[in-house]
Amino acid sequence: MQTEARVGMAAATMDSGAAAAAARRYSTQQQQPPQPQLHHHQPQLGTVPHLLAGGVAGAVSKTCTAPLARLTILFQVQGMHSDVATMQKTSIWREASRIVYEEGFRAFWKGNLVTIAHRLPYSSISFYTYERYKNLLQMIPGLDRNGGFGADVGVRLIGGGLSGITAASMTYPLDLVRTRLAAQTNTAYYRGISHALYAICRDEGVKGLYKGLGATLLGVGPSIAISFCVYETLRSHWQIERPYDSPVLISLACGSLSGIASSTITFPLDLVRRRMQLEGAAGRARVYQTGLFGTFGHIVRTESLRGLYRGILPEYCKVVPSVGIVFMTYETLKSILMELASDD
Repeated sequence: MQTEARVGMAAATMDSGAAAAAARRYSTQQQQPPQPQLHHHQPQLGTVPHLLAGGVAGAVSKTCTAPLARLTILFQVQGMHSDVATMQKTSIWREASRIVYEEGFRAFWKGNLVTIAHRLPYSSISFYTYERYKNLLQMIPGLDRNGGFGADVGVRLIGGGLSGITAASMTYPLDLVRTRLAAQTNTAYYRGISHALYAICRDEGVKGLYKGLGATLLGVGPSIAISFCVYETLRSHWQIERPYDSPVLISLACGSLSGIASSTITFPLDLVRRRMQLEGAAGRARVYQTGLFGTFGHIVRTESLRGLYRGILPEYCKVVPSVGIVFMTYETLKSILMELASDD
């Protein structure tokens, strides 16, 4: 009995000692809370650095994948006029060889200056507004951080869609000019960004700068929504399951998968957008007279459903590195800028 009592007293003493130690640890943690402080620094990246990270990420990504982007545009507009209908049975390799032979290797980056001029503000606005829309949406009851997985997905989808629509609306004329410059082959009607803007306003009026805007907004909203949502969902899950993997690898892989998902779903709208942007270009006759849905119907009637997916293969080849690079570059730059801000 005495032995048992001593054991019991020792156990009680150990319990009380453990309790005291736990209390001391808790007190120390309360006095020095490292985790909330890190979390507090996360949103403190200023507006200018945030815009800079998004813009540079978009410009780097587009420059790296410009050749595939031009091939995608050329495939998308085939069948629209007689001089591009000859591409119907061509392959990616054959068309790439034709560009090198007829226009030179630098032609793969035709229109890339206007691409960067468009992508810098577009990516800046889309990344920046996505974070802001997310913060606003999380203030709505049921969509806050305690709303669970469904609320997180809803916030990402809605925030991504709104950010895409905002960015596309503000930068659309540059996107149209980029498409027209990239779609030129042997005959160059537009001699650069300023000339293209002037010629479009002269030939088609100011409204000509917004041709295809409806199809763009209808496509870019779901595209950016899916891209951001898939990326953030995959990334958060990956970081939970494999917390020691390289952040660069995670961003690259999750970004590539999100690009495939968004492109597969929204590619027909992107194709219609490109065709509407080229409507009446260089003084050509109008092909589609009935707006967005009429253009869809015309393509299906004349080229079958497969016509809506012309250029999907080069699009996949482009989007896997492109979206992966943009998210990887954005996350890397954001981390660097936050470290610099914390050092200051």
